[in-house]
Parts: sequence; C-alpha cells; structure tokens
Amino acid sequence: MSGAPEVRIAEDAQELGQEAADLFVWLGQQAVAASGRFRVVLSGGTTPKLLYAMLVSPAFSGQLEWPRVEFYFGDERCVPPDHPESNFRMADETLLRPLKIAPERIFRMRGEADDPDEAAREYETVLRTQFGVPAPGWPSFDLILLGLGEDGHTASLFPGTPALEERARLVVASRAPGGVKNRLTLTVPAMNQARVVLFLVSGIIKAAAVHAVIEDRETGRVPAKLIRPVSGRVIWILDRAAASGLTVAKQGVVSHEE
Repeated sequence: MSGAPEVRIAEDAQELGQEAADLFVWLGQQAVAASGRFRVVLSGGTTPKLLYAMLVSPAFSGQLEWPRVEFYFGDERCVPPDHPESNFRMADETLLRPLKIAPERIFRMRGEADDPDEAAREYETVLRTQFGVPAPGWPSFDLILLGLGEDGHTASLFPGTPALEERARLVVASRAPGGVKNRLTLTVPAMNQARVVLFLVSGIIKAAAVHAVIEDRETGRVPAKLIRPVSGRVIWILDRAAASGLTVAKQGVVSHEE
C-alpha cells in the first residue's frame, strides 16, 4: 500500500475550494501532457460543490483543456438523473454544463435502472471498455474525488455492508442506512488503483470522522480507512473545522513541482 495520507488544512471553505482547484488543474495538466487525457471520478456532496464552483470560475476555467477530460462517477443514488438527490444532476448543473462538456466525455451511472445490480454490471462494462482493461484487470483513474460521512463512509461504501468486502468487481449495488437507500458505488479495490485519491471535507460535524480515519489506529473497519491507493497518493484537503480533531496537522506536503 501507499504511504501515509497527505493532509492540507485550509482556513475556510473558500480556501479549501481554491486549494482543491489548484491541485485538480495541476493533475489535469500533468495527465494531459503524459497521456493526452485526464480521467476523473466525480463525487456528490456539498464540499465537492466548492471545487466545482471554483473550476467554472474565470480564474480556473481556462487553465485546462476540458475536451481532453473524461468524467466518471464514484457512486450514485438509484434515482433518475434529473432527481434532486442525483449526484449526476448536481455535477451536471454545477460543473459539466457550465463548462460545456460534450456528452461523450461524461460517463454516468444509470441510477434510474430497475435493477441496481444490473446497473452496476453495466457501469463496470463501460469502465472496462473505456480503459481497454478486461477482467480481472483494474483500470486506473488519474483522480478520484471523495467526501466523508459522519459515520466514516465514502462514496456509497457504508459501515458493515457487503460492498466493503467486494474484491473482484469494479462496481456494485449498495444500501445506505438512510435517505435514498439503494445505491451504486465503485468498490474499494477499484478506488485503490487510482493515481490520486482526493478527499475534500469541511465542517465541524465531520471532525470526529476525520480523526477516526487519519489518526485513530484503534478504530475498526471505517470505510474511508480502506481507501489507500496501491501505488498512488491519498490526499486530504480539510478546512480548520474538519481538521479540529486531529492531534497532528501535516501541512505543506503537496508539491506542484513533482
């Protein structure tokens, strides 16, 4: 597994968005220079919206060749794409449409499918086709964006659920303890093939979960603790409130000169 998590602490939500956008653009530029494209997994939730708002702003929207970016999703609620709870809808409204991303560069999970397991297998086929990686191989995303729940869940990987144990599939159906219960999610090993996993977390309500994932060695199988890229990096960008439970603040570890 990779080394210790890299942690950056922003003063507030505005700075968090700025830090995340800087890193997103830099990683994108590096990926495009190396391979001609940048493959990103988007996350739902309120904190990623801070990043999306920053990326569509004049300060950032011109810094990346957006036609070379491919957008995927880490999880989805089993609702239609125009539903208020849809992760795709949030990303579409705040990032994809404002940047005029072509439909053929967007690969969403079909949350509206009647059978979640069938939808999960369908999305796995999409991923294997796009990356040209047949089973049992693993595609490697350039960047996966993730959030963190108060219970330590990330994407739709919830504590104590069978989805956490999956080691062969890229995508599975999952169940949430509340809200829209039926979900689709990338699996732990699929995420752990990424070159970079970026957690974006804000708010005092997340402080205990951040501590449990990053510093608490006694904590059991908190889902987000399982996200440790095999040969990539895991980076956390936190605001001061979310980082307030950490006893050791590791700052300044992300270099844009690597």
